[in-house]
Amino acid sequence: MQTVSEENYIKTIHHLQKGEVLVSTNEIADKMNTKASSVTEMLKRLAGKNLADYIPYKGTKLTQTGVDCANKIIRKHRLWEVFLVEKLNFTWDEVHEIAEQLEHVQSTKLIDELDKHLGFPRIDPHGDPIPDKAGNYQEVTQIQLSKLKKGDRGKITGVIDTSKEFLKYLDKHNVGLGSAVEIMDREEFDQSFIIKTELKALHISQHIANNLYLKTTI
Repeated sequence: MQTVSEENYIKTIHHLQKGEVLVSTNEIADKMNTKASSVTEMLKRLAGKNLADYIPYKGTKLTQTGVDCANKIIRKHRLWEVFLVEKLNFTWDEVHEIAEQLEHVQSTKLIDELDKHLGFPRIDPHGDPIPDKAGNYQEVTQIQLSKLKKGDRGKITGVIDTSKEFLKYLDKHNVGLGSAVEIMDREEFDQSFIIKTELKALHISQHIANNLYLKTTI
């Protein structure tokens, strides 16, 4: 069994890890807002538990045991987000911090029953895929809005930025998962977009476009 601190490190490494490339100590320290020396000590501890491979002065990557652990944490986090939104009427900008606490619940039976109670959902309220018990993710075909061109259209399938500020901005303009969007124009000067939703035309920055996923339609 892992401590809360160990689980937080495992999840962070999992999110930073790209293929077989090692994640640096500084990357982890920046992401977790802590000292590099503290990261080094934790990486040694994770290596001792066969949760990560650690090469001093080069970096780390999760072992298969570590990946399995990360997927379990992510599954719990995203299932709790679904529960909070669907059953307790929380909004999608309220659930992340609460799920950060609930993801450390250790009861496998509780999480399996929660999954069953929710009807085995495959995406969370932000459009992120929920792994099943075996750690398998449903494949999602989507593209960042910033990569689209004039005339393209589709439906919002996910967000990258899950901060309260960003989600409240989207709510303010009635943009959410499932919202139909058409690209009306793109400004060459600052790469901002003019999009059309079901309700209105909206001018959005490149930063906002970078943080929205769509499934395109013809």
